[in-house]
Amino acid sequence: MDPISALLLFLAGFLSGAINAVAGGGTFLTFGALTLAGVPPISANATSSIAQFPGYVTSTLAYWSDIVRMWRGALTFCAVSAAGGLAGALILLSLDNPSFRALVPWLLIAATALFAAGPWLKPQPRGGGGRVGSLTGWLVQFVTAIYGGFFGAGMGIMMLATLGLTESGGYHRLNALKNMLSIIIATVAIVVFVSGGVVAWLEVAFMVPGVALGGYAGVWAARRVPLWSVRAFVIAVGLFLAGYYFLTG
Repeated sequence: MDPISALLLFLAGFLSGAINAVAGGGTFLTFGALTLAGVPPISANATSSIAQFPGYVTSTLAYWSDIVRMWRGALTFCAVSAAGGLAGALILLSLDNPSFRALVPWLLIAATALFAAGPWLKPQPRGGGGRVGSLTGWLVQFVTAIYGGFFGAGMGIMMLATLGLTESGGYHRLNALKNMLSIIIATVAIVVFVSGGVVAWLEVAFMVPGVALGGYAGVWAARRVPLWSVRAFVIAVGLFLAGYYFLTG
């Protein structure tokens, strides 16, 4: 790998970690940087999942007290998420790179639209912290997990929106559940991707330290940078990548 590509991957990881800490949407940057560095689309998607994984863990730990209060009721959600994540990852590996590349611009447009609509999709408080889980909630989560295992961009926003429709409780309770389920989906998908031999490990080695440092810096940025400007930047990146794939496809 040449020094320019290595620096690109590190900086993309750094910005991704910072953006995730402020507004979410960092997957656009890691996926885009990997493809621009010459990593095939399927491998870029799988590698981006691994690069984002530490952020899922730290976000979940931040909500540990909320998770402890509902983990028993969330076990079925975890099982459903694992099944959906497995299905999505296996669907991805069943495609070849040209087939997946043809889908990428449409997936990016959908994920960008979902991200842009994020402020209007935040769950509203619906009662207290009652029982977690229902048949409708499990079925909807299964579909969301399939998307997450197949293409992770926008998964968190989608999950918050669907949990807000099917589960009771306030924003932080649902966000805690979302973070825990993100770990389950990502873990299963990563196992499938590693077993399938599609992970670009050298690129991961340059990107993960950047993600970790960016996540720390994002806390500083969150206090100083207007949220709308970060969201506008992420939307612009998503549209740029979609246009790039349309033009080069």
